[in-house]
Amino acid sequence: MTDYELYYWSVPFRGQFVRAVLAYAGKTWTEGGDAAISRLMDEPVRHMPVPFMGPPLLIDKKADFAIAQMPAIILYLGETLELLPATPALRALTMKIVNDANDVIDEITLDGGRQMWTEKRWQDFVPRLKKWMSFWEETGRRHGLKAASGFLLGGKTPGIADVVTATLWSTMTDRFHKIEAILGETAPMTAALTQRVADLPPLAELAAKARRDYGDTYCGGQIEASLRKVLGA
Repeated sequence: MTDYELYYWSVPFRGQFVRAVLAYAGKTWTEGGDAAISRLMDEPVRHMPVPFMGPPLLIDKKADFAIAQMPAIILYLGETLELLPATPALRALTMKIVNDANDVIDEITLDGGRQMWTEKRWQDFVPRLKKWMSFWEETGRRHGLKAASGFLLGGKTPGIADVVTATLWSTMTDRFHKIEAILGETAPMTAALTQRVADLPPLAELAAKARRDYGDTYCGGQIEASLRKVLGA
């Protein structure tokens, strides 16, 4: 029996953060699939495992507990799998990083495709993207991250903040090399951390599986097509 049931679309994007934390923790899970997600979303709210508007949705089978919203899922996994830092301050910073990552992927898809990318919109966005990247760089600088070693909030082993950071930037930069160049120039310590953590066997295996399952797909749909057009990807 697997530990969890995850409902997320057949793309990496927001669900990849949940997959990454589960993989890093050595947990097993099954995925409900796109058709099952659509059925759940069409259910009356009172019949849903937890009220939710869209995936990701995670069901902890052993605890008989369901939770939606990516940051809430990561918090739940961090608490129950004892992956969060020991102090309230570092736990709060961890969740800030998770929420920042959630904001970045909202912005990179223009709030889920409310608009499409144009060359002008992208050029106007680049300074803001660099500012986002600098958040990780400055957080690491304040807590002892060095380009060749260390982790975002200190400590001797990667934490959820590092797994989420690596998942955010590696998934994006593997698919959009112009963003990879921006990250390397703007936030070199973050880029180095991303590579080190992404190379950990559970995360490297997960990334390889994503490539097999989803190919080059990032978020899918017309918004990804418009992003690829402006980035020449």
